[in-house]
Amino acid sequence: MESSDAAPRRGRPGYDQSSMLEVIVEVFTDHGYDASSLGMIANRLGLSKSAVYHHFASKAEMLEIALERALGALERVFDEAEAEAQAGSAPGGAVGQIREIVRAAVLVACAQQPYLILLLRLHGNSEVELRALERRRALTARLRAIFERARSEGALRDDLDPGLAARFTFGLVNSLVEWYRPDGPETPEALADAVLAYVRSGLRVNEVADFR
Repeated sequence: MESSDAAPRRGRPGYDQSSMLEVIVEVFTDHGYDASSLGMIANRLGLSKSAVYHHFASKAEMLEIALERALGALERVFDEAEAEAQAGSAPGGAVGQIREIVRAAVLVACAQQPYLILLLRLHGNSEVELRALERRRALTARLRAIFERARSEGALRDDLDPGLAARFTFGLVNSLVEWYRPDGPETPEALADAVLAYVRSGLRVNEVADFR
């Protein structure tokens, strides 16, 4: 049995690939990617299967495009922070980079919440999933390298491994997607400030390393 969603309704106007993707991600999250079928997706959209295939070549393509929403945004966060550091326009050394990355990553987590949830729940059972997980590991490695530079600059406590610091930091950012609500009392900017304050306290950086 595929799903208890309503039977397909033909001719619903107004769908483009982006709006369809939002619904598709809901199906993947509700049922799991492996268990989600084209029939479930078509039912949820109120479209025929052929109408869905007009916009997407396969279920794997749907997943790949959805994951790009989260991974692409996070990779751009790192690229921009590193470009600013190389140009000398980002004050504060490695800690300044960490500050900018953490703040921007929180904003991405809030803006791309459904897509990040999907990324975090992958099991690695397909080539698309394996590639996404490798990109996620690469982001952690990039953050670890910046923490290593922060420690060499004397801004990170000596008894904390930079790899653990990177995982702890990403773990905190990722946890937001499980409870953040766009219509809730916390704004993304306020959450970014709170996460930065928590990271600063946990890493016990020197006074000169200002995360505020």
